[in-house]
Amino acid sequence: MNDALSLDFDSIIAEAKSATALTNFGDTRFEQPLRVLLHALDTEAKLNEMGRMGQRARIVDILIGRLRAEEYIRRYPEILDEQIEAPVVIVGLPRTGTTMLHRTMACDDRFYAPLWYETRYPAPDLDWDFSLENDARINRAEQEVAAMLAASPDLAAIHPLEACGADEELMLLEQSFFSTTPEAFCYIPSYGQWLSEADNTPGYEYLKRQLQFLQWQKNRSGAGARAQRWLLKTPHHLHQMKTLLSVFPDAKIVQTHRDPVQTIPSICSFHHALWIMASDQVDDHLVAEQWSTKFAAGMRHTMDVRDDAPEVFLDLWFEQTTIDAEGCAKQIYDFVGMEATEQALEAMAQWRQDNRREDRAAHHYTLAQFGLTEEGLRQQFADYRRRFIEAEPSSNNKDQ
Repeated sequence: MNDALSLDFDSIIAEAKSATALTNFGDTRFEQPLRVLLHALDTEAKLNEMGRMGQRARIVDILIGRLRAEEYIRRYPEILDEQIEAPVVIVGLPRTGTTMLHRTMACDDRFYAPLWYETRYPAPDLDWDFSLENDARINRAEQEVAAMLAASPDLAAIHPLEACGADEELMLLEQSFFSTTPEAFCYIPSYGQWLSEADNTPGYEYLKRQLQFLQWQKNRSGAGARAQRWLLKTPHHLHQMKTLLSVFPDAKIVQTHRDPVQTIPSICSFHHALWIMASDQVDDHLVAEQWSTKFAAGMRHTMDVRDDAPEVFLDLWFEQTTIDAEGCAKQIYDFVGMEATEQALEAMAQWRQDNRREDRAAHHYTLAQFGLTEEGLRQQFADYRRRFIEAEPSSNNKDQ
């Protein structure tokens, strides 16, 4: 098998080193999850030729990023002096309005927010001059987003992809291979099982290191001139809430809620649109089994954590975020101890006007397509629904 299709650990490591003339990957705890991931990709994912090439290239990119990040830290050791204080973290099942809420709040420049190109390529080229105009990552990310939308046009209706838009730190977790991102692209159950049973602390500790690196970059480029704290968001944290709070003990968690009967089929459709880019053998029922089971377990875990630290969480319901977005923003500001300034609220209102859901194509899917039923989902998420759905105003059917 030629190198472009190989998923061999040693050859991938060698390619990353050769591409950079660097050898220090930093914390070596990434090696075990990477080995598990490569084996699953090779034996379970049923990747087509483009899928194998794409997965190998993505992993090589990540390793190149690790090498560059450690070289930056060698050159500028003050990076690790950056303080990550009281991050605001938005969580919730996918399709509960977390993306819109995150991007709305990110309009306030008192927040650092990870941008898509920064999460995909957290380490700039080593000759970067710290100006946004000359950051090669932006063009690279724009090309990648365009290629993804061309390969799977349905993505545009499901999740707005913007190279320079605020996005999830999930891909920062992928830099250590402690992330559900690989599962988003293909069927790799052994990796998912390993990830769910492993101690994910190394992944979250490396996430903190990445945030220090990005914060330093934003400050050097001037993009973080007024920023005070990070605004983060990813449903992934539902699976690792205890670990998140152990690494970021002063974090404030904003949790969004919506009936899983509405959200789970939608997220299955999203992952179907990703899986078909890498495999010619996508089973919609396996997509649903993987993600409904995963998020049911993640929700149970977060509910257990909440019982021990209820003061850390603020609850918002999907319907609230669509009907009274400004009111939700004010609740968040009050919860995290910040002033809801007129400047920030006006910027948020303008962003919502410019990014209305109805301006994007409709997202079409059915429960039956994925072998799901309303009753089955009600049972699978019974405890969560009793606590947060049945006792609260029901959410509507609009996709976010």
